[in-house]
Amino acid sequence: MTLALRYKRILLKVSGEALMGGQSFGIDVSVVDRIATDIAEVRAMGVEVAIVIGGGNIFRGVAVASRGGDRVTGDHMGMLATAINSLALRTSLTKLRIESVVLSAIAMPQICESFSQRKAISYMNQGKVVIFAGGTGNPFFTTDSAATLRAAEIGADVLLKGTQVDGIYSADPKVDPMAKRFDQLTHIEILQWGLSVMDTTAVTLARENNVPIIVYSIHEKGGLAKVLNGEGQFTIVSE
Repeated sequence: MTLALRYKRILLKVSGEALMGGQSFGIDVSVVDRIATDIAEVRAMGVEVAIVIGGGNIFRGVAVASRGGDRVTGDHMGMLATAINSLALRTSLTKLRIESVVLSAIAMPQICESFSQRKAISYMNQGKVVIFAGGTGNPFFTTDSAATLRAAEIGADVLLKGTQVDGIYSADPKVDPMAKRFDQLTHIEILQWGLSVMDTTAVTLARENNVPIIVYSIHEKGGLAKVLNGEGQFTIVSE
């Protein structure tokens, strides 16, 4: 399967947990630097790159709600965590002399620019890497949903989700050694079978806007370029 010519503009979703490396909390700069190197590699292939990063390495809003706290406040705190991660990635890209910009769904003018679709597309057309922070800007939505929303807004050819494993499985392969790995699925199959790769809002939004999803391991150096060249292990979701 040759993907390089099919996908000119991509949105990469990176979980906050991926930035921890071997730590139990926070940001491992060496991991962020490696992810930045992978992004630089695909940019050199002529691919336009946008990114959404989760905040789970710092804070998860649902953790507040699960302990009886206010979910809205918790989600706002999680949005701030995504901004911290986005700034970290921008720093790593700057070290590689890759022009990048952070656009936040929550206004933070002293730190980064505010998001608008027009601005995002303009920066991408200029060849800059665009990093979307602050989720959707609304509580009760995950960063997976934010990634799907931004992918649709910028007209991305594909949404790539870098995860802890090399594709979508019928169950957690770290828990169930008999879990089946899928090479290809449809959005409907993910919803009908209850596969937990993304929340249902994100998958439904991707389906309605005809956004294919590729799930691969974020931990392999050079893995992003391999996937875009149709190499390595991954699962593709399309209708």
